[in-house]
Amino acid sequence: MDLFEYQARDLLASHGVPVLPGGVAETPEQAEAIARDIGQPVVVKAQVKVGGRGKAGGVKLADNPEDAKARAQDILGLDIKGHITHRVMVAQASDIAEEYYFSYLLDRANRTFLAMASKEGGMEIEQLAVERPEALARIPVDAVQGVDEAKAAEIVDAGNFPAEVRDQVIAIAQRLWEVFQQEDATLVEVNPLAKAPDGTVLALDAKVTLDDNASFRHDNRVGLEDTAAADPLEARAKEKHLNYVKLEGEVGIIGNGAGLVMSTLDVVAYAGEEFGGVRPANFLDIGGGASAEVMANGLEIILSDPAVKSVFVNVFGGITACDAVANGIVQALQILGDEATKPLVVRLDGNNVEEGRRILAEANHPLVTVVDTMDGAARRAAELAA
Repeated sequence: MDLFEYQARDLLASHGVPVLPGGVAETPEQAEAIARDIGQPVVVKAQVKVGGRGKAGGVKLADNPEDAKARAQDILGLDIKGHITHRVMVAQASDIAEEYYFSYLLDRANRTFLAMASKEGGMEIEQLAVERPEALARIPVDAVQGVDEAKAAEIVDAGNFPAEVRDQVIAIAQRLWEVFQQEDATLVEVNPLAKAPDGTVLALDAKVTLDDNASFRHDNRVGLEDTAAADPLEARAKEKHLNYVKLEGEVGIIGNGAGLVMSTLDVVAYAGEEFGGVRPANFLDIGGGASAEVMANGLEIILSDPAVKSVFVNVFGGITACDAVANGIVQALQILGDEATKPLVVRLDGNNVEEGRRILAEANHPLVTVVDTMDGAARRAAELAA
C-alpha cells in the first residue's frame, strides 16, 4: 500500500521524525483554515500517488491564508498524469539551506534490507544513481540487527553528510528505521531531508509503502486505504479474500497458484495476437483450495466485469485434486445460475485429472468447454472473446 504524502508525514511524526506543521484539506476553505492555524507562509501540495507534481502545477507557495485558499482552488481537481487531485496538503513553508536524501527499502534481489543515503538530495535519485553512482551510498541492513546508533553512523558517514548535521541525521536514521520496522514497510524514503537556515534538519517530503501482507498486525490501516481510487472489482475481491488484480483485456483468468496464473496471462496474450490483440482481463489466483464457494466467488467477480467476453479456468491439481476442482466448477455454476452468461474454457491437469474431466463431461454445462492442453485452451478462450 502506497501512502499519500500527508499520511507518510503523519506516520513519520508519530515516530519522532522532525517534520513541519501541516494538515490535509479537501476544500479551499479547509486549506485556508489550516494556513491560518499555521500562521506562516505555507506550501500547498497535491496529494496524488505519482511523481512530477511540481512540474504539473501541483505544488504552490502561499504567503497567507487567503492565498492558500486560492492555490488550493487551483490544485483541487487537477489531473496529474491521470491522477485527479482530491486532497491537498498544506504545510508550513521553509527555506532550504541544503538538501539530502535518505531511504530504507526491501532489496529483493539480494534478499535483505538496504539503506540508501546521499548528501545530494532534492533531485531524481534514479538520475543521481546512474550519472554519479559514487554519490549514493548503499548499505545493507541485517533484518535481525537492524539500525542502532553505530549502524546509523555507518550509513550517514557513507553518505558523506556534512559534519554539522551528522548527529541530527544519525538520530533521524534510527527513527526512520523504527518506522520501517514497526510499521512493516517495504519503503521509507525522505527526499529532501533538508537543512533549514537555522541548522535544523527536517523531513520535508516522504514516500512510504506498507506491506499488505502485514495488515493483520495493524488495525489502523483501514483508514489509510484510498477507497476513492480503488477499482470496485478489486475492492469486492478483497472482501472475499481473493488475490485479484484488474487488467485491461477480454479473457477472464482463474488459476491456482501465482506462477501458473502468471504463465496463463502470457499464454493468453500470445494466443490473443491471432484474434486482433485479445488480452487477459485479470489476475486471479484462487490458491490450493478451489472449493465451490471460492470458485463461485471468483467467477462472480470476473463475470461482473463488462469487459470480459470469455473465462479461462486453468487448474493444475496437486493437493486439491482435479475432481474436487471440477465439482467446484459445477457447483459454482449452479450457485451463480443466471448470473453465469459467458463461456468458460476449462483446462485441468495433474492429480485425478481423468475423473475431473469426466465430472465436467457428465455435467454437460452449455457454457463449459474442456480443452486438454494449456495452449489449446488459451487459444479457444481468445477465440471466444474475439
